[in-house]
Order: sequence, then C-alpha cells, then structure tokens
Amino acid sequence: MNLTVRYFAAFRELTGVEAETVNTDASSPSDLFNECAARHTGLQKFTSSMVAVNDEMAGWDSALSDGDEVLFFPPVAGG
Repeated sequence: MNLTVRYFAAFRELTGVEAETVNTDASSPSDLFNECAARHTGLQKFTSSMVAVNDEMAGWDSALSDGDEVLFFPPVAGG
C-alpha cells in the first residue's frame, strides 16, 4: 500500500525531509516507523514519541490502510 509519511521537528531534521510517499506492507505505525528508521540513519522512536493517522492522534499499534497519511512527532522538550 502507499502511505504518506510526515515528519515533525527533530524527526524532520534527522530525515532531511518533511514528507515522503512510502510503498509498504507495514500494518501499524510502529512497523512503518521501523521501516523508515531503517532508511534514515539516526531516526529512532522514543517512548514519548507520538503518532497521528489522517490528522487524528493514534496508537502505535493502530491499523493502517492504503492512502493513509501518518504523522510522526518526536518528544517535545522545553520549558
């Protein structure tokens, strides 16, 4: 299936891209993130990372469908 992946903040800096189209067999955002991390050196998921599917916050084990847009958010720091 084809998915659009969007990276935010530090994830965007690590990948060097804001978005990409991915042809994948990943069944969940977690599987998809692992595939993306294999292509983009230095990309790693932290326990407080978040994911959204089609602009709605989702769990890392949510089901994906062809044409979905998956957004990856790294942990936010600051104060």
